[in-house]
Amino acid sequence: MPYTSELHAQVLITTATALMWVPYVCGRMATFGILAPIGNPGPGYSVDAPLMDRARRAHANAVENLTVFAPLVLIAAMVGLSTPVMAAAAWTYVVARLIHYVIYAAGIPFVRTLAFLAGACSTVVIGIALLVHGL
Repeated sequence: MPYTSELHAQVLITTATALMWVPYVCGRMATFGILAPIGNPGPGYSVDAPLMDRARRAHANAVENLTVFAPLVLIAAMVGLSTPVMAAAAWTYVVARLIHYVIYAAGIPFVRTLAFLAGACSTVVIGIALLVHGL
């Protein structure tokens, strides 16, 4: 299976998603000390600052969207399907999701929605390409 541009995009966004916890955990450590982030949440557990809470939610959203994007890219690689349109869609997904994370954490709702839609549409483009390929 060749290492396509789409797979490279997937490796990049998967690695970025794997690191998206760092800002909110470091923020929690800076605010509440080193032990708070490794404790179990429960009654009386410290509430994160809005920026850190949004970063945590942006990370969760990135993981949720990656579970749709990644299998499609892997299936495309497995069946040997790689086109310029799919590569553009994969890289659009990467850029959109990185922008989404930053904008979500910053609390800018309208741009966040546009970035989300760009990523979602990119995923659909790859899915449609696979469906057409299978006909």
